[in-house]
Amino acid sequence: MEAVTSLLAGFETALTPLNLLWALIGVTLGTLVGVLPGIGPALTVALLLPVTAKLPPVSAFIMFAGIYYGGMFGGSTTSILLNTPGESSSIITALEGNKMARRGRAAAALATAAIGSFVAGTIGTALLTIAAPAIADVAVKIPASATFSITVLAFVLISATFGSSPLRGLISLFIGLAFALIGIDSQSGQARFTLGLPELLDGIDFIVLVIGLFAVGETLYVASRLRKDKASVIKLDGNANMNREDWRRSWKPWLRGTALGFPFGAIPAGGAEIPTFLSYTLEKKLSKHPEEFGKGAIEGVAGPEAANNASAAGVLVPLLTLGLPTSATAAILLGAFQQYGIQPGPLLFATNGDLVWGLIASLFIGNVMLLVLNLPLAPVWAKLLLVPRPFLYAGILVFSTVGVYSLNNSVFDLVLLAIVGVIGFLMRRFDFPITPAIIGAILGPVAEKQFRTAVQNSQGDFTVFFQQPLSAFILLIVLAALVVPQVLKYRAARQGASS
Repeated sequence: MEAVTSLLAGFETALTPLNLLWALIGVTLGTLVGVLPGIGPALTVALLLPVTAKLPPVSAFIMFAGIYYGGMFGGSTTSILLNTPGESSSIITALEGNKMARRGRAAAALATAAIGSFVAGTIGTALLTIAAPAIADVAVKIPASATFSITVLAFVLISATFGSSPLRGLISLFIGLAFALIGIDSQSGQARFTLGLPELLDGIDFIVLVIGLFAVGETLYVASRLRKDKASVIKLDGNANMNREDWRRSWKPWLRGTALGFPFGAIPAGGAEIPTFLSYTLEKKLSKHPEEFGKGAIEGVAGPEAANNASAAGVLVPLLTLGLPTSATAAILLGAFQQYGIQPGPLLFATNGDLVWGLIASLFIGNVMLLVLNLPLAPVWAKLLLVPRPFLYAGILVFSTVGVYSLNNSVFDLVLLAIVGVIGFLMRRFDFPITPAIIGAILGPVAEKQFRTAVQNSQGDFTVFFQQPLSAFILLIVLAALVVPQVLKYRAARQGASS
């Protein structure tokens, strides 16, 4: 009941004319940039971080909520009409959705994706409303040693699951942790890794880091691999719409996809990839038209797209209650919180209740806005796919540069942006995932603070991490996560050699 009362107060905040305007701007910008090929929600939020730097926190995060969900909505248009998924979680949408589009059913594919996203986002946000306060009440009682161990668990699981190689993921994590160490040590006051440059005493600005690694690095990488031939964009005539048969075949996949997506989004390294593939497999088994799968089955768009968007709501549970990001977009949102001097975690609901409940309420409002925008304006968004890619990525570089410079009017920041951008490009070129580096840079100082707090509370006894039951149990999971996959891999290699 308390959650409902708080949510109603959040609607009072979110429904003010100014915040409604920011929500509308957010969902429009999110959809606009999310539709463009190769640009997912994470890159969308990263690009628009400088735009919101001067806004009041509540307005900024209401806009971020719109950008986040708008980017998820917009990605389906790219996948269906261009067969270019903006991220790995949209692969299934591209597989079946593009086949539907080539059969002349682009409008139905876009409609089931948009409505499924609305259903999943609304249910997911309702579950977030219920789950987040309960988890925060429990999390506030977790000791510093266990909090540090939970952070280490997030480090290991996210590093091991992003990318093709756990080792590359861990190296990426350590690159991010190295970035986090630059600047003055908050406890001793000593400068660390500043190379004698006074501009680095305050560390590297998060926005410079995330735009360099994500926007500039990704843009340079994609631009270096652009083909000279133009991608085939399927023309869309009329609004996105569905007939009665489409509704009958879509509503159950929407609900099943939501049930799969939300819990996976809420656990470290769960992500959206696993539930989208599970949803696709489940719908293929349950469908009365299995012969259509691989040729454009509407269930293969409805279920995975719902799972994708439900996981987006699930991601906000650990972010708001524990301060742990479980995806690239969540990591950037955590950095945005820190930009305003706010640390998400168990105390967030008590110290910044207006902000967090206004943010949750705006998710409901943004979902409605997105549905209204996406169904009738689908032909408009589709035309954005005709933008020549060289112009698109040149525009991203210009936007990134102007955004970073506008923060501090610093040429040094632009030099850092270029250096970090080259590092991001090299990481993408040699298949090192970017997400662990971003999470390491953001959570590194948090982990260091919790480690020091735990050691100080135990009067310098480093065994506190193994003596505290919850911390010891979590570290045991960390050890298992590192060792078990290697043992299984070794056994599989031996069995292969013997056979």
